Amino acid sequence: MATHEQLRREVGMWGAMLLGLGSIVGTGVFVSLSIAIEVAGSAVLLAIVVSAGVAACNGLSSAQLAANHPVSGGTYEYGYRWLTPALGFQAGWLFLCAKCASAATAALGCAGYLRNLGGWHEPVGNVPLACGLVLVMTLLVLSGLRRSNRANALIVSATLVSLSAFVLSGFPQAWQQTLQQDLYDSQSSVSSPFDFLQACALMFVAFTGYGRIATLGEEVHEPRKTITQAILATLVVSALLYLSVGWICLAAVHDAGPATATESLSAPLVQYARQFGGVWVVWMVSAGAVTAMLGVLLNLILGLSRVVLAMGRHGDIPERFAKLDASCTTPTAAVLGVGILVGMLTLIGNVKTTWSFSAFTVLVYYALTNLAALRLSVAERLYPRWISWLGLLGCLSLAFWVEPVVWQTGLLLMAIGWIYHAFVQRRKLMPSNDTR
Repeated sequence: MATHEQLRREVGMWGAMLLGLGSIVGTGVFVSLSIAIEVAGSAVLLAIVVSAGVAACNGLSSAQLAANHPVSGGTYEYGYRWLTPALGFQAGWLFLCAKCASAATAALGCAGYLRNLGGWHEPVGNVPLACGLVLVMTLLVLSGLRRSNRANALIVSATLVSLSAFVLSGFPQAWQQTLQQDLYDSQSSVSSPFDFLQACALMFVAFTGYGRIATLGEEVHEPRKTITQAILATLVVSALLYLSVGWICLAAVHDAGPATATESLSAPLVQYARQFGGVWVVWMVSAGAVTAMLGVLLNLILGLSRVVLAMGRHGDIPERFAKLDASCTTPTAAVLGVGILVGMLTLIGNVKTTWSFSAFTVLVYYALTNLAALRLSVAERLYPRWISWLGLLGCLSLAFWVEPVVWQTGLLLMAIGWIYHAFVQRRKLMPSNDTR
C-alpha cells in the first residue's frame, strides 16, 4: 500500500473530550431520551446505566486499539489490522451508513428548532435550511481541526448551559414527586423485558459519540494516554447528564403523559419544558437544541471524513479521498465528499425513522471493535480481556432487540457492503492477471 501523508497532532485531552461531548450531547438527549421514556417508562434511568456500562466496555476497547494504532479511521482501521480486510471494510461501511443518516437527521432537526426560534412555522423550509447548515459545517471542517475544535467548545458550552437551566427549572417538581414515589408508579414503569432491552439499545446509540475520539487518533497528542482519559471522562459526564435530564423528563411525563412530548419528535424537550411554565426555559432549551444539533453535525462530518480518508488510503474507494491539503491538517476531498452525501440525504431524511436504524448498525460496528480488541497481544493490551468480551456480548445482545424490519434492513445493507468489497478486491487483482 502506498505511503500517505499523516495528519498533524493538534488536539489535547480537553479538546478530545469536548469533541466527544459535542457528538454525544445532541440527538441523544434532545430526541432519543423521549423515545426511550415512551418505550420503558421510569425504567429508562436503569436503561441509561446499562447502556453506559456497555458503552464503557466498548470505549475501553476502542481506547486500547487506538493507543496501539493511532491513525484516522477507527474500527475500519482496527478491522484491517487485527481482523480481516472484509471485516474492516464492513466496519467502515456500517459507520458511513449509520452516521451519514444521523448527520442528515441532525441537520433537519436543527432546521426545525431554528424555525421555531424564528417564529417561522412553515415546514416547507426545513430541507433548504438543513442543506445550508450542512454547507456551513462542511466549510468549517475544511478550515481545519483547530478552528473546528474552538467552534465545538462554544457549541458544547451553550448546550450544557441550556440543559442545566432545564434541570434546575424542573428540579422542585421532580424532587417532590420522587419523595412521594409518584415517578415510579405502575403507570410509568416498564411493561416488559423487551421494552427495557429496546430502551437500552436506543440509549446506547446516545453514548456512541465517544467513537469520534478514536477516529481522531492520528490527531491527538500522546494517543495512548489521551484517548483513554478522554473517552472515560466523556462517558462519565454524559451519563450524569442523561440521568439528570431523564429524571426531570419523567416528572413532566407524569403530569402530561408521553404523548405530549412525542407528538413532535423534532422538539420533545421543548414539550417537556412547557410543563414547568417558564417561557425563558423553553427558549433556552430551543437554543440549546440548535447548538447541540450543530455540534452533532460538525462532529459527524469531522469523524466521517476521517473514515473516508482511511478507506481511500486502503483503496476501497478512489485514492483521491486520501489526499490532504497543503498544511496536512484537512482531508479536503473526504470532507467535501461527506458534505455532499449528507446534503443529499437531507433531501429525503426523516427525523422520526433514523434512530432505530442507527442503533442496529452502530451496535454491530462496536461488536467488531470488541472483536478486534480480543485479538490484541499481551504486550498491546491495556485492559483485561473480559472487558472486550462483555462489550461484544452486550452489543450483539442489544442489536436484535430493535424492531425486526430495522435489523433486517441492516443485514441487507451489510450484504451489499460485502458484495461491493468483493468486487473492489477482484478489480484490484485484474491488472496483475492481465499483464503478460
